[in-house]
Amino acid sequence: MNPTTAHPSPPTATASDPRLSRARALLEPVLGPTLKTSSFRDNLRIFVEPDQLLPALAALRDRGGFHLVELGGTDYLHYPKPSGSGKRFEVHYVLLNRDTTDRLILKVGVDPDNPSLPSATSLWPGADWLEREVFDMFGIRFDGHPDLRRILMPDQFTAFPLRKDYPLRGRGERHNFPRITRAES
Repeated sequence: MNPTTAHPSPPTATASDPRLSRARALLEPVLGPTLKTSSFRDNLRIFVEPDQLLPALAALRDRGGFHLVELGGTDYLHYPKPSGSGKRFEVHYVLLNRDTTDRLILKVGVDPDNPSLPSATSLWPGADWLEREVFDMFGIRFDGHPDLRRILMPDQFTAFPLRKDYPLRGRGERHNFPRITRAES
């Protein structure tokens, strides 16, 4: 995809969407009446600021019965129209309500100069490894995480391979790591 090609903005979620009505009822007492939302291919996305993240997640868990099913990161470097936050990095939280089968995607922009967010491990202990993966691949720190360290890359690895400015062939760092035989592993 050519990064200079203009992409249409994602459509805003319609007021008639019952999922949006339910999400508004849960989040407006916490975040206020101005929710920034969009919908694409039946995915309802809600954009929050970093300081609103934990209150929004807690409201969705405690009052809405939502569970965290996925957490990931995105790097919008050179993307012509980043998603709702307009920032280079975004972390998305995919939440599922098993009773209503509602799925929400909560998105939060991350400042590229200080890539950090509060950890969701206090709400869902299972966020532990998901946050570690985002840290390892994108370099986004999660404040308050009980054990934030690399999970996929060696400890000596200093880069973040899913960032768009990381070269496809790497920087030659694989040759510097000690080789471990099967017997040693």
